[in-house]
Amino acid sequence: MNPLVTTEWLAAELGKTDIRVIDATLFLAQHGRDARAEFESAHIPGAVFFDIDEVSDTTSPLPHMLPPPEKFASRMQALGLGDGSRIIVYDNSPLRSAARVWWMLTLFGAHEVAILDGGFAKWVAEGRATESGKPIVRHRHFTVWADKSLVRDSKQMTENLRAKTEQVVDARSAGRFAGTDPEPRAGLRSGHIPGSKNLPYDQLFNEDGTYKNPEAIKAAFDASGVDFSKPVVATCGSGVTSAVLAFAATLIGHPKMAIYDGSWSEWGASATNPVVTGI
Repeated sequence: MNPLVTTEWLAAELGKTDIRVIDATLFLAQHGRDARAEFESAHIPGAVFFDIDEVSDTTSPLPHMLPPPEKFASRMQALGLGDGSRIIVYDNSPLRSAARVWWMLTLFGAHEVAILDGGFAKWVAEGRATESGKPIVRHRHFTVWADKSLVRDSKQMTENLRAKTEQVVDARSAGRFAGTDPEPRAGLRSGHIPGSKNLPYDQLFNEDGTYKNPEAIKAAFDASGVDFSKPVVATCGSGVTSAVLAFAATLIGHPKMAIYDGSWSEWGASATNPVVTGI
């Protein structure tokens, strides 16, 4: 299955026994919206709601960190997502949060996962069917394992400052990267990890919310200074939009971009981590 599928493709596949659809919409406090309520009001037929804040390590003070594998498997089984499923993820979020759930599923061992290009907005704009309410699902078995090569922690990021073995690319806006715009979360310093490059995630989309073509995606990475002959780690504000970079890299043949899960919510909260400003 192609990692990026069209609305036409999904409309034709809906109802097949192995197709599972996930609404991965995430909003932050400043958005003033309720993702679960919007899902229950209208969603793609048969979809289930993936609560990124809840399917996380809720013992961590950091937002939506990766959960333990056992918790992830339990939640996927409760959503009716299991072995042998073809999973299609979409969102209706300015954060393009479907990429975060795509990354989580991939990391925890799901074999066929794709993102719906253009998300819920495109689906609705085309007049396609929706339904409301809470779905009724049948528990399925989800065999979980964790590919830790796809995730980095603060200790690894600190070590990389010395070793410089991996490039770091930041998905936040240019203003936040440079430290000229304030962080949306309180208590965080402004700026970026020394030596990192900047590719704002929204540069990878067309005006209609679909992903740009592979040539344009590659050009965006090239313009940011990323060299795919070397390992790359993506970071952002809280590990969500960095997944957009990881997904886009997969679309151009580089499926092993890791993500710094704590991202700026962790790095920028430390008084001792080195921080630089400017471009």
